[in-house]
Amino acid sequence: MDQDWKRRTERWRAEVLGPTTAKSPPRRRAGLLAQGGDYDDVYAPDSLDGWDPAVDVGLPGEAPFVRGVQPNMYRGRLWTMRQYAGFGSARASNERFKLLLARGQTGLSVAFDLPTQLGRDSDHPLSLGEVGKVGVAIDSIEDMEVLLDGLHLDKLSTSMTINATAGILLALYVAVARRRGIDPRKLRGTIQNDLLKEYVARGTYIHPPRASLKLTGDIFQWASAEVPHWNVISVSGYHLREAGCDAAQELAFTLADGIAYVETALASGLDAVGFASQLSFFFNVHNNLLEEVAKFRAARFLWADIMARRFGVTSAKGRALKFHCQTAGATLTAQQPLNNIVRVTLQALAAVLGGAQSLHTNSFDEALALPSEQSATIALRTQQILASETGVADVVDPLGGSYAVEALTRRLVELARGYLDRIDALGGMVAAIEQGYVQREVQEAAFRYQLEIERGDRPIVGVNVHRDDRAEPVPLLQVDPSLEAQQREALARLRATRDSDAAVRAVEAVEARAREGSNVMPAVLAAVEARATLGEVSDALRRVYGEHTEIKTL
Repeated sequence: MDQDWKRRTERWRAEVLGPTTAKSPPRRRAGLLAQGGDYDDVYAPDSLDGWDPAVDVGLPGEAPFVRGVQPNMYRGRLWTMRQYAGFGSARASNERFKLLLARGQTGLSVAFDLPTQLGRDSDHPLSLGEVGKVGVAIDSIEDMEVLLDGLHLDKLSTSMTINATAGILLALYVAVARRRGIDPRKLRGTIQNDLLKEYVARGTYIHPPRASLKLTGDIFQWASAEVPHWNVISVSGYHLREAGCDAAQELAFTLADGIAYVETALASGLDAVGFASQLSFFFNVHNNLLEEVAKFRAARFLWADIMARRFGVTSAKGRALKFHCQTAGATLTAQQPLNNIVRVTLQALAAVLGGAQSLHTNSFDEALALPSEQSATIALRTQQILASETGVADVVDPLGGSYAVEALTRRLVELARGYLDRIDALGGMVAAIEQGYVQREVQEAAFRYQLEIERGDRPIVGVNVHRDDRAEPVPLLQVDPSLEAQQREALARLRATRDSDAAVRAVEAVEARAREGSNVMPAVLAAVEARATLGEVSDALRRVYGEHTEIKTL
């Protein structure tokens, strides 16, 4: 840095900023940034001592991809507007998909109910009261056919947020395509399939971690040949952030999961470059706009470095981190719910300024219920206004070169590397989860965050500042209470009309392949095509791999 400028900055701090600060101290709030950090008094060239833009930032579309994975980013093609939807029955969800597509959504994103996520049929005793409540209920190939009715699977990209039963849901999707005469090699989409974060943040796991990784490897291997354009995993930091971790932890733990999945793919015999090019990530977009922009830029920098140093990948395609993101559900408030429109807008702006490949914007009523038609439309319109009216999509990496954003990017890289080193010392991400390290870190961060809100150090409008106890009437979506009975009846009809012997043999074949250590996916596809249910296939795998018991960390 120029020494004259450095002296000038030092003088300004002492003679101009100092006296002003003494008269009017800056507002201080706890925990503004990761690890409880705060902003510098001012960001200037000396905030970036030793920073080399050629090495630390580069150019758009080139390693280390800090400025984006495409040379012209949104100037060439906008991000995919992929609104997450699914509730009640397959028919109701199909109608919502068609509504969103008609209003300009450019990709599907499917939410499944808890029984489907946990491998239980809708008529299982543990499914009672949960069928269709937080997503769509899918029990069989018939349900999947209804869910996808009228949708052009060979032209549409579909994301399915599913983990423990990801292989079964992907097989059902492929089976429907095959019934329609569509070549599965033409299918495009993503399954989340990120089991490791389930043991830390969500809890919708079935098997122990290492058994889950074996099934994940089976999906990687099978899909590379059968559905080569499908993204077989979306490494998800979103839920880690929802569980309470900060931006640096979200970065580190997500990338550590990614490392574990690349190692799993290599152990399955896949090529590192080919697998990495189909790998995608899923991040949260929280409230601190500048830190979130910096987080996405830091993620690309770190992943490019990880792929090169750990796995010897030199191609741009193999080192570029692509990601979907979703605005932060944890920031939505039941109090003054219309304020959530503003929160979501600013979070979506951070995602765009940070270079997301696809985006979901939450609906303002989601702290109270599943999105209504009106709230879902407003959420989609938020993205469309950002794309069409603000100009932020017309400049590549518009905040690149900002002293503040570049300094925050560097800070997050350093903090995340500290966590990655600790995870390596513990034996990798699976070992770190088995030892409860990641869980403890997330729980402690969540506790700090909640204390900041309760002390008033972290202002939340409508919650601990600017309160208004008058209730705001918001029309809420109500899931049809008769759905559960309808699903049970549909399952009974399925079992009465299918070839039961063929279904039983197909499920037995899944169990046999699991016991011998073979890839289970060909048998899973054959089972769902024989009209075996999701629960029946899941139970076959339970008999081999068992069920996981939560690790107690406190």
